[in-house]
Amino acid sequence: MIRFLHTVFIKKRFFQIIIGIIVLFVFSYFLEILFPVTKILLFTLILITLFDYFLLYKVKNGVHGVRFTPEKLSNGDENPLRIYLENRYAFKADIEVIDEIPHQFQVRNISFSLQIQSRANKNIDYTLRPVKRGEYDFGAVNVFVSSPLGLAARRFKFSENKLVPVYPSYIQMRKYELMAISNQLTEYGIKKIRRIGHNMEFEQIKEYVQGDDVRTINWKATARKNQLMVNNFQDERSQQVYCLIDKGRMMQMPFRGMTLLDYAINASLVISNIAIKKDDKAGLITFQHKIGDVLPAGKRNNQMFRIQETLYKQKTAFKEPDFSRLYAFVKSAIRQRSLLLLFTNFESKVSLERQLRFISSLARSHVVVVIFFENTELDDLLNSEAKTVKEIYYKGIAEKFAYEKRLVVKELNMHGVHTILTKPEDLTVNTINKYLELKARGLI
Repeated sequence: MIRFLHTVFIKKRFFQIIIGIIVLFVFSYFLEILFPVTKILLFTLILITLFDYFLLYKVKNGVHGVRFTPEKLSNGDENPLRIYLENRYAFKADIEVIDEIPHQFQVRNISFSLQIQSRANKNIDYTLRPVKRGEYDFGAVNVFVSSPLGLAARRFKFSENKLVPVYPSYIQMRKYELMAISNQLTEYGIKKIRRIGHNMEFEQIKEYVQGDDVRTINWKATARKNQLMVNNFQDERSQQVYCLIDKGRMMQMPFRGMTLLDYAINASLVISNIAIKKDDKAGLITFQHKIGDVLPAGKRNNQMFRIQETLYKQKTAFKEPDFSRLYAFVKSAIRQRSLLLLFTNFESKVSLERQLRFISSLARSHVVVVIFFENTELDDLLNSEAKTVKEIYYKGIAEKFAYEKRLVVKELNMHGVHTILTKPEDLTVNTINKYLELKARGLI
């Protein structure tokens, strides 16, 4: 299409016809009888095009449209959007929609073609997956409308310049929150952890069902009721759970478009919400070359809002993380024994050794879980068969890197530090599993 009269565009069908007329003009040099016929066709085309223009402009607001976006988008998730269109013309309209989505998506093919009957409406539903937090500027929804003649199109513009923030993954947070409330976390890969010992608070006496621990039988209540009764326990409450997020250079490695830092931020939001739902207190500390934002552990009504807002604004200076400052701050600021979920990344045992004394010192006063990432880029090399000398060399290097990760796990465990070595996409599930395991074992 080319633009004509500012808001009317000439369509492909017009050019196809005009090319046919030009060909007839060329042949009319050899067959003069074609010349008057061709002129009539040309004037007819002009008249029909003008009539098409009149049809499109006869109604002032021939098409009404609006784009519905969430108040905020969820980072790393497929976010639903909807475009509502209403045809107010007296004819069935052919419509092409081009949505000007934010440049951060690097997508230029958000377009839709459809037909809408007269006085009818339709919805266009699609999804967008942001991979970076921040503000996203949506442009206009461009709607090109054609009559059944299909020679010209009129453009309408709706929902221009809307600013939508992208927050840490609140969609994941709500999903796991619902599962936690309904005790259906196993549906998302959360393991069912058997509770060890009785480092839990007494909740109630209930009837015995198959699978209950026989050691919890309450014999006095059994005698009174004349049926087996057991004591029911729940996890100890009001424990402190802190997410310590490394914002340093190594956390900027990408996976499926998102940085490891953003995966850690999304997981921190989810685990903080789960902890609060389990009546624990959730807090937050970010750091790199110096301590960043600090949010003391709590479970007040607005705690999750404060955590979400704090995570939303996190940025990196691409500095090396200073674990000595983290250790000094935690030692002075967190007096109560707490669960510390440290999101970081170690690529080798050498990189761990520089920080090990600070992490192991924290583990003397708190339950420390170091959460770091598998290098998923090496999977293809590790799983492939090496046939050439070059491939053997590359596979050997990949095996070395994978082995280094396992050495890091072993070294941390030897110093009393719990670990999670995970793929980025499994981070949230594995973190929840470790939290529930430590609760069940009575370690926090």
